[in-house]
Amino acid sequence: MRKADDIVKINSNRLRSTVFTEFLIAVLFATLIVNFIKIFPKDVVSGVTVLVSAIGIMPVIWRAFAALFEKRITIDLLASIAVIATFLHGDYVSAVFINLMLAFAELFSLITQRRTQDIISHLLKLRPSVVKIQSGDKVTDIPLESVKVGDLVVLQSGDRVPVDGTVVSGTASLNQATLTGESALVDKAVGNEVYSATLVEAGSLTMKAEKVGNDTTLAKMISLIDEASRAKTKTETIANRFSVWYILGTLLLSLVVYLLTKNLTMVLGLLLVTCADDIAVAIPLGFTVAISKAARHGILIKGATVMEKLRGIKVFVTDKTGTLTRGITSVTGVVTFGGTDEQKLLEAAGICAAGSKHPVAQAIKKYLKERKAAIISPDEVHEKPGFGLSAKKNGHVYFQGKATYLVEEGVSISTEEDIQIKEFQKKGESVTVFAIDGKLAGLISFEDQIRPHAKNVIAETKELGVKSWYMLTGDNEFVAERVGKLVGVDKYFSNLKPEDKLEKLKEFKKESGMIAMVGDGVNDAPALALADVSFAMGVIGSDAAIETADIALMHDDLKRISEAMLLSKETLRIVKQNFAIWALSNVVGLSLVFSGVIGPVGASAYNFLTDFLPIMNVFQIWFLKINKHTYEVAEKWG
Repeated sequence: MRKADDIVKINSNRLRSTVFTEFLIAVLFATLIVNFIKIFPKDVVSGVTVLVSAIGIMPVIWRAFAALFEKRITIDLLASIAVIATFLHGDYVSAVFINLMLAFAELFSLITQRRTQDIISHLLKLRPSVVKIQSGDKVTDIPLESVKVGDLVVLQSGDRVPVDGTVVSGTASLNQATLTGESALVDKAVGNEVYSATLVEAGSLTMKAEKVGNDTTLAKMISLIDEASRAKTKTETIANRFSVWYILGTLLLSLVVYLLTKNLTMVLGLLLVTCADDIAVAIPLGFTVAISKAARHGILIKGATVMEKLRGIKVFVTDKTGTLTRGITSVTGVVTFGGTDEQKLLEAAGICAAGSKHPVAQAIKKYLKERKAAIISPDEVHEKPGFGLSAKKNGHVYFQGKATYLVEEGVSISTEEDIQIKEFQKKGESVTVFAIDGKLAGLISFEDQIRPHAKNVIAETKELGVKSWYMLTGDNEFVAERVGKLVGVDKYFSNLKPEDKLEKLKEFKKESGMIAMVGDGVNDAPALALADVSFAMGVIGSDAAIETADIALMHDDLKRISEAMLLSKETLRIVKQNFAIWALSNVVGLSLVFSGVIGPVGASAYNFLTDFLPIMNVFQIWFLKINKHTYEVAEKWG
């Protein structure tokens, strides 16, 4: 993956190439005008036309030979043969038209790259050049490049956050639209994470720098967009293979026509009509425009191949916590066992929660803060994902997790206590159980909030061709049933360990073919890697999620899934349209040549003009409204 700073240098080189290509197009147009107005001596005009055409075709001939040395046949070979044939035939105006076509193809190719680079350039501009750093009572301005991990960065209203870090003092409202696509302000206080390129709308705060330079969320986002724009798609690969047969077929047809007619003018017209480069530009351009549009909506798609796969997904598999639910649990009950004092139970809960980042731990910490209870860091902690954790503090051993996990660790649970645990579970609540020094101490029950739009999004994806949604969760049967019914999944699987989820995914792949997985990008990393297309929710600030998922959703919004699917379907539809436009224009052009309606000059002019059709067709992707509601999606695709 290229670094953000390297991309700046590459963009500079592309700008120079674009300027040269634009200059060449201007010169070629001027040459055409001189040829048609006929106010200069014919010999001078012919000499200038030959010179300009030769200069224009030389890079193309060079690329054609370079490809042949690599045992590749490209459209440059056919174009080179066509221009050389026009020179031999003395038809220099046709050579200018072909050069114009090739120059415009090169220009659109550069535009293809710059469409994405425009987003990158915009993001790069969001990095402030000067940063306020606090050292003791003194605040000094230093260049962004000089900020180091551990520096205290001072931010005031109107400032852009320069690096990733954590708030150490103050409060502020931040606009995170540059990363998430959502303009709603997010309040930040002590302990909250803040990310590079976000804007302080109101308030002031001091943050501790934790990720700088190419390690920031902004830099990783830039690198991902750049990588995605360069990734080839299966459609492009097929088009490249097809172009080889197309070129060989065209040359063979030209030979047959010459042997049958001995008409070099017709053969030249045939070559000039068919030496198009439009489809080679239009296909990657379409995917790049789509990827760029998705990025503007906070959807980072890792390449066109992912977009192609997405349209064929029939089964979605999703985790529960943090995906269908918000992962923001709230405590609903506290029960003590064995005469344990409630204060002692809460103290144990605080020690266990302090050593974990699990959503349950966050809910416990929030509950304890509201109760003004102490949260004491453990001396050591060992977490067993999907089961629970053990912690030690001042010689005491604490266990927290599922009842089965505590039993495995030697904790005894009576029948009466087991019944009480199950009563909470039957209500659809999650339960975490605690033990102190091997003795059962009590439980805390929770309820997770369903994500807004979860049910609608599942319905939208089904309107777009998805057949089934399956939910996998480590929670009990009753919690799974409650959530499954509320969001409308087709089937749910409960009490699963991490390895069980992987086995289920393998089963689904065998039964259904291509599947998509939705998870949080961190705990679900193995499952995401196994899926054909993986979505990671709310990955802002998460390196693991950005690197693991095929599609990274910068905002915790399920609607982005159906938006990505709609964009994929529309992009592939336009790609098919472009193949049809290209084929039809070739058939019409060849008919005009074989019927004698147009000669070499007419054929080259026709080719030049029709080249723009598939390329212009691509830009309708920019105007596609992908944030549709269910009924609008159903109307379009149902």
